[in-house]
Amino acid sequence: MTTLQGKTVFITGGSRGIGLEIGKKAASQGANVVIAAKTAEVNPKLPGTIYSAAAEIEAAGGACLPLQVDIRDEAQIAAAMAQAAQRFGGIDVLINNASAIGLTRTPDTPMKRFDLMFGVNVRGTYACTQAALPYLRQSAQRNGNPHVLTLSPPLNMNAKWFAPHVAYTMAKYGMSLCVLGHAEEFKPEGIAVNALWPRTVIQTAALQMIPGVPPEICRSPAIMADAAAQILSLDARAHTGNFYIDEQVLADAGITDLSKYAIVPGTKSFPNDLFLDD
Repeated sequence: MTTLQGKTVFITGGSRGIGLEIGKKAASQGANVVIAAKTAEVNPKLPGTIYSAAAEIEAAGGACLPLQVDIRDEAQIAAAMAQAAQRFGGIDVLINNASAIGLTRTPDTPMKRFDLMFGVNVRGTYACTQAALPYLRQSAQRNGNPHVLTLSPPLNMNAKWFAPHVAYTMAKYGMSLCVLGHAEEFKPEGIAVNALWPRTVIQTAALQMIPGVPPEICRSPAIMADAAAQILSLDARAHTGNFYIDEQVLADAGITDLSKYAIVPGTKSFPNDLFLDD
């Protein structure tokens, strides 16, 4: 088991929600954190910018470099990776957190939204992993325990997870396919590639824009951050190609009291998140 002390963690889409919580958790362990996201100006409907995220991360104990990046643009990604490596001396961890959502049926999914989901989720994950690879290889050579952690679900082919939102499911599974393939491709180089998904719905600012999700069925993003920290502490050469679920990761670490993560204190039962059968 290792900590993130002195490591550099590059997080896509980390200006709010789960990405921000992972950044704060990494910072609390002494990591350098790079926030690569689009939001640089305050949006009254969606709180959080790369600069407010950086302030929270630095308050948690680590250095932070906020960079405005559209991960659909490979030139912007390459420039951000180079800037991060120049600032902190390398990159040890990539968190593929950025994701676009659209829980709509086929007649109600504009192709503009389809393209956004595939551009951010699939292309963005692939492009960021590709751009990070030279730095992760350098990390492996200096025993830096390099990890790629993608926030995507297990590849569940139950048709019920496709029918209500075919486009979104394909886009999220595209991220998971990157995990499946890249884990095997990079295994000989000592670079771990894993996925992490919540067992329950996580309350984030983006989720609050989707009607019909009451807070009493949600947990806080902190559970995903704590699970991510556990995964990133594992030996990269021995733990790769896994589709982790947050609850199980914490249970394996001896953490079974999850009451502190409930949005509504005292909640005992939570429905499963998307893509997880009963």
